[in-house]
Parts: sequence; structure tokens; C-alpha cells
Amino acid sequence: MFHLLDIIGTMALAMSGALTAMNKKLDPFGVFIIAFVTAVGGGTLRDIMIGRTPVGWMLDLKYVFVIAIGFVLAIIFRKKFDRLRTSLFLFDTIGLGVFTLIGLEKGINIGLHPVICIALGTLTACFGGVIRDILCTEIPVIFRREIYATICILGGIVFFLLRKLNLDNDVLYLTTSLVIISVRLMAVKFKWYLPTLEHK
Repeated sequence: MFHLLDIIGTMALAMSGALTAMNKKLDPFGVFIIAFVTAVGGGTLRDIMIGRTPVGWMLDLKYVFVIAIGFVLAIIFRKKFDRLRTSLFLFDTIGLGVFTLIGLEKGINIGLHPVICIALGTLTACFGGVIRDILCTEIPVIFRREIYATICILGGIVFFLLRKLNLDNDVLYLTTSLVIISVRLMAVKFKWYLPTLEHK
């Protein structure tokens, strides 16, 4: 289940990056680069921070192939994504749920405190999107009013609470990912936002 979610998350974020780049009318090379950094940006920073080098995607070509497939699928079916913003949102949300979980697991594997594991999961999930938005001259989603990184933190808390129940790992992974994805979908549907801070 863990490896399957990893593949799904990588492809989802690659497609999210590709759709954003196509919306900005970049050339094919530019679209691929944006797809690539969106998919591996968070994981790359995470691996550097925990001293795991070379970083994951450099040791396993599976990730390069998965990103390439996501890139090709996004191009082939771009006209079928008649609501580009909706498609982008869905792929980004799937990536958010999956990569939070992966970051949590990486932190646990090297014995980090749960609070640091949650921070690592949030960084893994969000940073690829930050790079994507900056390169495409957008204000990163994490800095807007949308409930984004907060959902990753919530997912991390749910993960550690459920872990105390000694659930099967597959159930634990799937439940945590679904909580993150579901909360973000509800946040957008019901227009839940964090308050803004203004200097007057």
C-alpha cells in the first residue's frame, strides 16, 4: 500500500505541475521541468534535511518514469480536462494526502519525534507545489487563505493517534491519506479559510 500510494502521489503531482505549466503556455521542455520539480521538490528537500543523499529519485529511476508518464498523460488528455482548475486541484489534493504520509513515515524510520515527523510530512507534501507556483509566477497556495499546510498537520495528528490503536499499516496509511484528501475537498466546497492578518 505504501509503495502504491507513493506512485499515485508522484504521478498526481507531476500532472498537477504539467497542467499548471500548460496553463502558463510553456513549451514542452518547460512543462516537463515544472512537472518534475512539483513531483520531487518536497521529497528532495526532505531527504537533504534528514541527510539521505543521494536523494530518493536519484537512486530509483522508477520516479523519473512515473513523472514522464504523468507528463505525457497530462498532455494527451489536456483537452479532456475541460475544467483545468478542477483537475489541477484534484491532482494536487491527492499528492497532498499521499506525500504527507510519506514524509511522516521517513521521519519515523529514523527515530524523529512525532512533532518533527509532522513537520517533515507537511514539508514533503507542500514544497513541490511551492516551487511549482514560484516558477509559474503564482503566489504559492501555502501562503494564500486556503487551508493547505494546516490539513497536513491535521493528517499527521490523526496518523499518530491511529497508530496508538495498533492498526494494520495499510489501514493506517489509507485512512490518513483519505482524511487529508477529504478535509481539503470539504474546505474548498464549504469555503473554509484561515483568517488573514492585515496591517492597518
